[in-house]
Parts: sequence; C-alpha cells; structure tokens
Amino acid sequence: MDGDRVSGIRYPWAEPPAPGEAVEVAEGVLWMRLPLPMALDHVNIYALDDGEGWTVIDTGLSSNKTRRIWETLMGGPLKGKPITRVVVTHHHPDHVGNAGWFQSEHGAELVTSRTSWLFARMLTLDVQETWPQETLDFYRSAGMAPEVLNARMKDRPFNFADTVYPMPLGFARIKQGDVIRMGGRDWDVHMGNGHAPEHATFWSRDDNLVLSGDQILCSISPNLGVYATEPMADPVSAWLEACERLQTLARSDHLVLGGHKLPFSGLPLRMKQLIDNHHGALDRLLKHLDQPRAAADCFLPLFKRTIRDGEYGLALVEAVAHVNHLYHIGAVTRTQRADGAWLYQRKG
Repeated sequence: MDGDRVSGIRYPWAEPPAPGEAVEVAEGVLWMRLPLPMALDHVNIYALDDGEGWTVIDTGLSSNKTRRIWETLMGGPLKGKPITRVVVTHHHPDHVGNAGWFQSEHGAELVTSRTSWLFARMLTLDVQETWPQETLDFYRSAGMAPEVLNARMKDRPFNFADTVYPMPLGFARIKQGDVIRMGGRDWDVHMGNGHAPEHATFWSRDDNLVLSGDQILCSISPNLGVYATEPMADPVSAWLEACERLQTLARSDHLVLGGHKLPFSGLPLRMKQLIDNHHGALDRLLKHLDQPRAAADCFLPLFKRTIRDGEYGLALVEAVAHVNHLYHIGAVTRTQRADGAWLYQRKG
C-alpha cells in the first residue's frame, strides 16, 4: 500500500548511492544498495565500522552478480577491512541471501533472531522440484484465477535455495530487550512482526539512528502475507501489535535506515500512517464483503489500484492475510465453494 510524501516526513538524501558506492549517513555508518530482479528493484544494506572490521546489516539475494558488487564494495568504500559480522534483520531472501557466503568464505559471524535463522535454514533445505499439493490447495482456497494457477503449474516452483546461499550450522541469537554494540554505538533490539516473524530492529542509545529493516519503511508498507505453511495465520494482528509497540519509541529526530527506499525522519508520523493505512484497508475490505467473496476478489478495496501480473502473487497472500484477520476477530463468516475457494462475508 503506497503512500506519498507527506509534510513531516523528511528525506535527507534525495538519491540512493550508485552501484558499488556508499553514502555515509552518520559517522562510521555507510548506506549501500544491491539490485533485485523485481518491481521493488533494490535492497538497502548498511556497514558499521567496528574499528578492525565491519558489521554489515543484511546481504542481498544470493547471485554471482550480487557477490561481485559485494567484492567491489569491500575493495572500495569498505577499504579492504574484513567483514567480521553479518546481522540479518529477517529471513527473507533479499536480506539473508548471502549470509552463508559471508560465513563460509569470509569467516564472518552471523547474528539474527532464532526464528529468522530457523526459517532461513529450514527453507534452504526444503527444495521442491514440483508443486506441493498443499500449495496448490492453498492457491485454490484463496480463489487464485484459474489461468494464473495453470500458468504457475507449468513452471518449476520457486525455491528459497534458488536465491539463498547454503547456510552452515551456527549463529548468534539476538532477542527482544538485548543490547548489541555496533559501529561504536549501543543499540537496543526491538522485535517486529507481521512482515516476518521476530524481525529485528535496532535503536541507537548514543544518537538518533534506527536500523528498521522492512518493519518500518518510508513510503510503502511491507507485504503481510499468508502461505500454505500456515494458511490460517493472522500477520495483520502481529503487524498492528508491533507497530503500536514500536510507535512508543519513535522520536521526530530519528533517522530511520530501512531495508528499501530512502532514509527518512519524521518517525512518529510514519508510524501513525502505517497503523492507519491497515485500519483503513480493513474498513474498506469489510464494506466490500457485503457479498460472499474470495480473497482474490478483494484486491481493489485493499490496494486501491489495479494489480498487474507481476504483483499478483504478493497481492494474493496479503489479501488472504486481511480476510483471515477479519475472520479471526469475528467480523466475517466463511463458506467453501465447490472449487475449494473460501468465500468471506460480513456478518449482519
């Protein structure tokens, strides 16, 4: 769900760093970017100067291209000093993708939440050459358009291991309430949820920096998706709880360094927007469910725009998340259509 620039949210840098280059956003803190082969075509990464080496925050997708860019960065902005520690905010491939490479080839320590490591390690080992029946059933239950489903079934399913480097055993756990020292600063660890379980964010005790991963972004809301692994999940509740909790930490002078888009300040306003956007989407969705509808029939009220083919998959899993939430709070009932699709309807 996109949002436009709003008064009170400020962007100190109008342009991102060029490929292979870095922008110093604070003393000893570098902002860099890696490409992604999708509509959201980049991921932000950060390097924090620990003196003898660097801590890096997130790693990009696993690919030879991405690792060549990393080597350019290490020989350039990172001045040839070793990367001794990799901190992964959450388990999604664009963030954890090269963590195993840094461990195996560079001797770096991996630091992340237990849930992030378990998910990433499990999914890299779970390679499917054909579509699992559970996934096909899930797509049908969401009302996926038959032509979309048929087209997907002709291709090999996406596997986590396609874009995540093999992960060796071993990591260092961080959890809610921890304090971690990086880049000459002490950072409080606060866990987010909704976009990814046990998503780590870092709040500097020594200045105004926040490393927010995908939990807090400046102009988009991160995807809240439900998948065949937990088809009745309610990430919207987890998201709203995390936003309301993190909102209490927000200061207007915070400089938020997110996983995508631009660094920004004006965090109290942004937290309010993130919460209000989802309440607004739920209100529109509830009005739309005056008739029985499948999740796939709910794109327009949720996103307020036409969903293109390349966005269909993420839109579908987010639509499931929102109808699940309404079902869990008792606002809608559901019945199953003959083709397996769940149809949701507002009570009363």
